[in-house]
Amino acid sequence: MQLRFFRNDWLDYVLDALIPVLAVVAALLVGSVILLLLDTNPITAYRALYEGAFGTNNAFADTLVKATPLLLVGLGICISFRGGVINIGGEGQMIVGALMTTAFALQFPDLPAKVLLPMSLVIGFLGGAIWGGIAGALKAYFNVNEILSTVMLNQIAVYVMNYLLHNDLMDPVQRQMRSNIPQTSRLPHAADLPRLWKPTLLHAGVIIAVVLAVLVYIFLWRTTIGYRIRAVGKNARASRYAGIRVKRYMLLSLLLSGGFAGLAGAVQVLGGVSHRLVTDGSSAGFTGAAGFNGIVAALFGRLHPLGTIPASVLFGALLVGGNQLQRTMQVPSSLITVLNGLVIVFVIGSDIWTRQRARRRVSATPSEPSKPSRAPQVEMDAVS
Repeated sequence: MQLRFFRNDWLDYVLDALIPVLAVVAALLVGSVILLLLDTNPITAYRALYEGAFGTNNAFADTLVKATPLLLVGLGICISFRGGVINIGGEGQMIVGALMTTAFALQFPDLPAKVLLPMSLVIGFLGGAIWGGIAGALKAYFNVNEILSTVMLNQIAVYVMNYLLHNDLMDPVQRQMRSNIPQTSRLPHAADLPRLWKPTLLHAGVIIAVVLAVLVYIFLWRTTIGYRIRAVGKNARASRYAGIRVKRYMLLSLLLSGGFAGLAGAVQVLGGVSHRLVTDGSSAGFTGAAGFNGIVAALFGRLHPLGTIPASVLFGALLVGGNQLQRTMQVPSSLITVLNGLVIVFVIGSDIWTRQRARRRVSATPSEPSKPSRAPQVEMDAVS
């Protein structure tokens, strides 16, 4: 009997691990139908997508560069979702982090690189943390829905960015030319993230993101604070009864989540091609929608920091390879958005299905009589 249960559990774990991969395959199959309707060979199209993402050194480097902000945002999402709060404000937090990083670097251009670069990254993290902390405080102390507050804060951040890039932070050269291009001056060279692969655009932000993924894993699963964050996310009432200050850890979850998104914005500026903050007036004009795509990468990685690493590379490849697909196959640009949207829908749908299967497994597990114990201890032992 125990062997049968062991085998069933093992098969369930394997299936749960494969579900996100199967979701991507299903999305690509549906995309194949759309490509056929457009008189395009799906095999040729997907080969072009792969070549665009991994076919050359430049393509692979671009994929990793595109994956970096997704990974940083995804790490913040892992923390907030594990803490029981939903952060949809990655776009705004990236913008605020980038704005504060840019303002700091332009204000202190004479600082040496070993001071200016790390301080700029820290300032970006703090900017995003402040923006996420606003929603966290509203949630924890005023019970304001964090989904609504983070979405509205996204819009506020966009308007603040547009105002500053047309006024105080606008490039003086552009102002003298009476140009309407919303961009800042070129940041000091001391604030540039070092290039890891000289002929390409690959920069040190990739290493920073991977190291932070490991540290976030250690933080969530090997520290007391991380344990309490996960406990609050599992069962806030039991955590409160056990003496955990639920409001404090809700706020901390959104602070850290916003901080990582703000760091993604800082890396986007310091490691970018132009090394300046520039936008077309929308949030995606600067972030490339990384604030939203990072959520999907985290869900694809099962809300695990280490699982978010390959998930971010996958979605970075879809974004980079999609451009090559459009150029090679001459398909409408909207098709790339459709393919990304299909992957997002299937991944999120698979996550919901996995959660439902987990609940059914728990309800179907035969209960064994045991000695009565205190309720909070039972709930705390259930945190994984």
